[in-house]
Order: sequence, then structure tokens, then C-alpha cells
Amino acid sequence: MGAAVTSAPNPAPRPERVTRQDGETAPAGSASGGRPPGAPGRTARPHRARRENLAGYLFMSPWIAGFLLLTAGPMVASLYFAFTDYNLFDAPKWIGLDNFTEMFGDARWRTSVEITGWYVVIGTPLKLAAALGVALLLNQSRRGQGFYRAAFYAPSLIGASVSIAIVWRAIFSDGAAVDRAQQVFGMEAGGWIGDPDRIIYALVALTVWQFGAPMVIFLAGLKQVPRELYEAAQVDGASPWRRFWHITLPMISPVLFFNVLLETIHSFQIFGSAYIIGSQGNACGPADGTLVYTCYLYIQGFENSRMGLASAMAWMLLLAVGLVTAVLFWSQRRWVHYEEGAR
Repeated sequence: MGAAVTSAPNPAPRPERVTRQDGETAPAGSASGGRPPGAPGRTARPHRARRENLAGYLFMSPWIAGFLLLTAGPMVASLYFAFTDYNLFDAPKWIGLDNFTEMFGDARWRTSVEITGWYVVIGTPLKLAAALGVALLLNQSRRGQGFYRAAFYAPSLIGASVSIAIVWRAIFSDGAAVDRAQQVFGMEAGGWIGDPDRIIYALVALTVWQFGAPMVIFLAGLKQVPRELYEAAQVDGASPWRRFWHITLPMISPVLFFNVLLETIHSFQIFGSAYIIGSQGNACGPADGTLVYTCYLYIQGFENSRMGLASAMAWMLLLAVGLVTAVLFWSQRRWVHYEEGAR
């Protein structure tokens, strides 16, 4: 009789494991992917994200409120006022393009455009040239370097103040320091402030004197130029001028572009120093010698109570600055050199 053959019972099949979104594995078919009862579900993640977003918007709310109330709101209002007759006291009256038509036909407005354009074209390059020249000197190792940097940077902190503009007007007045100095060299006396042809030069001199901010930026750019390039060029016999033209300028061209863009925009917006230096019984200089664009805008808006016309002038200034900025960005492709992958 054969022996009874007994088969071992089949082992229970092992449940398949599935991987949840959180990276853990759980038996397949279990509720919520094997999540123990009472554990937080997937809905906890969107809830946590909403709370984090709410906290972020809460911290940003002061800035958002300030932007809407102090920047975006006034801009929209001024755009509306630009097409109205508004004198700050009566309700604005819609007049269409009359403000722009009057503005383009105003000879004094054209004078302000010419003076502002002259100031931007002359003052900005001189300021940047002074800033770059001093930055090249300070880039060399010497004693007291920290003191010199602070001394050259200080005018950019205080130069835009009202007190400095008053002092500057006193220095260039008739019989003052500059007047006496030019008499020593045989130049005609009389002061610059009272001369409508020379008062703009006093304003340019004040702007050039405030070269500290772009100087610091130039100095930071010069520190990034590899010294090996200068050493190799010097071994090849390159003169200091050729090293500056073929190494320094191309290497700091992104910094140069940034300074040109920033200072050009600042030059278009000049107001305080022009108004104070030129205010001797007549706002913005004798015979409109310092009648820059923003000064004439102030006169129309707050002295003549023509806020509609002033708003139209403000938007024309914005368009002009935007156009100049677009041209600078377009031209940078020809003379600004970026490191590969950094552009």
C-alpha cells in the first residue's frame, strides 16, 4: 500500500505593495493607499499650501497697498487728468488732446526739452567719466584707500539735499569763490548764477560732483577683472591705453551699461537742484536758464494750477524715458560683452 502523500498547504499570498505620493509603501487595496485610520489625508497638503500663501500675502499686504494707493492709483488718475482741464479746485473737464496740442505749440515747453536734452547729453557722460577715472585710481593698492573711497562717495549722499544746492548757488554767485578764482585766470567776472548762459554749467558741475554712486559700482566691476589678462597684455608690450581699451572696457561693459542706463534716467528726472539754484526771484533760473523739463512741469501744475497740462507733460516724459531706455537696451548688443551663459 503506497504511502499517503500529503501536500503542504499553500502559503498565504503576500499583499502587493504600492507606493504612495509621499514616498512610503503600503499594501494595495488598503483604504487611502494603506494609510492608517485617522492619519492626515491628501487634503492636508492643499490646506497647508493655502495657509502658507495666505501668510505670504499678509506680509506683502503693506507693499501691495502702498503700490495701489501711492503708485498705480496716481498713475491712472494722472492719465485721466492728462485729457482734462483740471485746476485742483474744480472738477476735471474732459478736453481730449487739447493739452498735448497746447504743449507741443508752447515755445517755453520746447525750451525745457532743449535744456533737459543738453543736460542729459553733457552732464551724464562727464559724471560717468569722473566716476570711472576715480574708480581706476582707487582700484590700485595704496594706503588710506578706505578713507578715499568714503570721501569720494560722500557727495552722492548729500549732493541732492536742499542745503547743498543753496551752498552751490552761493559759491557760483557774483563775487563768490568761483567768481574770484576765474578772475585770477583773467576770465570775465559776474558770477554764473545771474548769467542765463552759464548757470546751466553750475548745475552740470553739481551733478559731476556727485559721482560717488557710479564710482562704487565701477570699482566693484574693476575688482572682477582677472589680473592675468593685464599681466599677459603687459608681457606682450601693450601700452596702458591699449590695456584699458581692449581689456578694462570690454570686461566692465555690463557695469558701464548699468551706470549709463541709471544715470540717464536720473538726469531726465532732475528737479530739486535746478529749481533751487535758479530761484532768484524767478523760478528755474534767469531767462529760464535752468528750465529743465520737470521744473516747467512743476510750474504748470502747482504755480499755474494747470494739473491737466502737467499730467500730459508727465506722461510725455515717461514716454521719452521709455524710448531712450529701449534704445539703450537695443544698442547694448553691439558693445556690451557678457560672460557666456550669464546673459
